[in-house]
Amino acid sequence: MSPEPTTVDPAPVTWVDPDDRQHVRSATGLLGGFNHPEVLAAADVHVARRLGGLVDERDERVLLAAALAVRAVRLGSVCLDLAEVPALTPPDGGTPPWPEAGPWRAAVAASPLVAEQLLRLEGDRLYLDRYWREEVQVSDDLVARVRRRAPEPDLPVLERGLQRVFVDDADHDFAEQRAAARGAAARWTTVLTGGPGTGKTTTVAGVLALLAEQHELATGRLPRMALAAPTGKASARLQQAVEEATARLDEVDRARLGDLRAATLHRLLGWRPDSRVRFRHHRGNRLPHDVVVVDETSMVSLTMMARLLEALRPDTRLLLVGDPDQLASVEAGAVLADLVAGFEGHPDSPVAALRQRHRFGERIGALADALRDGRVDDALAALRDGGAEVELVDAADHEASQAFRDDVADVAVRLRLAGDAGDRPSALATLAEHRLLCAHREGPYGVGGWNRLVERLVGERLGPTYDEWYSGRPVLVTANDYDQLLHNGDMGVAVRDAQGDDAGRLRVVVDLPGGPREFATSRLSGVETVHAMTVHKSQGSQAATVSVVLPEPESRLLTRELFYTAVTRAQRRVRVVGTEAAVRAGIERRVQRASGLAERLRATLARLPVAPE
Repeated sequence: MSPEPTTVDPAPVTWVDPDDRQHVRSATGLLGGFNHPEVLAAADVHVARRLGGLVDERDERVLLAAALAVRAVRLGSVCLDLAEVPALTPPDGGTPPWPEAGPWRAAVAASPLVAEQLLRLEGDRLYLDRYWREEVQVSDDLVARVRRRAPEPDLPVLERGLQRVFVDDADHDFAEQRAAARGAAARWTTVLTGGPGTGKTTTVAGVLALLAEQHELATGRLPRMALAAPTGKASARLQQAVEEATARLDEVDRARLGDLRAATLHRLLGWRPDSRVRFRHHRGNRLPHDVVVVDETSMVSLTMMARLLEALRPDTRLLLVGDPDQLASVEAGAVLADLVAGFEGHPDSPVAALRQRHRFGERIGALADALRDGRVDDALAALRDGGAEVELVDAADHEASQAFRDDVADVAVRLRLAGDAGDRPSALATLAEHRLLCAHREGPYGVGGWNRLVERLVGERLGPTYDEWYSGRPVLVTANDYDQLLHNGDMGVAVRDAQGDDAGRLRVVVDLPGGPREFATSRLSGVETVHAMTVHKSQGSQAATVSVVLPEPESRLLTRELFYTAVTRAQRRVRVVGTEAAVRAGIERRVQRASGLAERLRATLARLPVAPE
């Protein structure tokens, strides 16, 4: 047990609802004092007390640190940065003072929780043991892959292939794609980064064609390839995008690639019913593939990356694809951003960046760049001077706000009319026209409030609906349904059958990669109305026009990464609804995810020779 255990009896937090499930009535001392709605939740307190009980740790400073480490993981960090803890003080001052930094860290270092490796302390970073092990493993596995003797492609064949696969035309210069593919052919691991519209999928298809050609030359057989993504919807989009890109290749390259199928990472690794974090494929039962592509890597958690890397054979080509500036995984870790930062400047860096955009217009691109780089004044200038492509709707301007609400209602009215008429193509086209994106699920700026408002506005024009299901209802699938080939994130519209025995019956038409399909409403239990959706759920999708509703500047969900992700969902037009203060806050506030992966990679690479002897 730590020396000089301390006890504190601060004034208890006054809970608005004393029966709130986050209020731990039995918590006393520091744990009770910091059991505050903005600091420690009930789970954080309970886990810390359980850990302390395992080793008879009674020092409240240590238990507080343990609870904060649990909180950090719950909020997406891999570890707790003790130096950043004072920033957690709620604005209402409803918690006691933090322990003095030096003695607090010394108490944690001397704790049996650290001695027994239930917690791991490195500098100011405090880890739960599982996440420390996963971070070390990911770093070690990546460094081992980077330092493994590089594959030696047939260079004349590769150069001819690059010119064949990436053909410049009047609209596109594929120099970046050729450079990225050339590097991927000479590495076991490639990290392909780029914002929306930079041609990542085109590059992936070209890389696969070139790797297939090289593998066939070297072994006499075609490689076994796997496409994967973190979610079902992302895997479906990956498959569709690769199919479209592959269709532009010549007949020989298409034949080499064959019928590529994408899956979720869970399915690729082999889901097990007895575990959420372990899979059938692991270090003792490797994946059989020669090439593995993972799209939307920004959404891959530290745990999933650890499981993937340990399941790969050393001579499997790994291509990680994503945008490091987007929102990270909802689970712990910001792996893609850490990899980019950790390998930056190293001669053996596997990172290849695509920067030239091909998808959306110059004004949206300028706004996206300003958001990504944190240039507040440039972002505001882009919003003010964006013309028809980029618009700032001042939430404080009643007339402008009313016009915006009317525009949103117009889209919903067209959905309702198309649904009543049973016009499936028109309903799906209207659904693809516009996305209304919010940071929050509830509250005045949240998805729930906007969904209810839009339904009310449509009811005022066309008459109210009282049933859960109504024609023109846009829905978002919220759970994978493999029997019906539906994925979390698929979107559809309820339409009426216009004729026949089932005339008037509602069906839901969903636009899927293989074409639209229809489902009975009774078969869709995991859906929600989606006149508006959260930015998190929009990741990987796109729409012609995107409207971004910014919350109040004080909202902790309003971050640069969220703002950038929302804006880059647009193909032709962006509307940002909010005040200038909200825009500034959204750009200046970054997602803070404590992690040691980037520093661990840099430190490990610095200790080793550039290439194996």
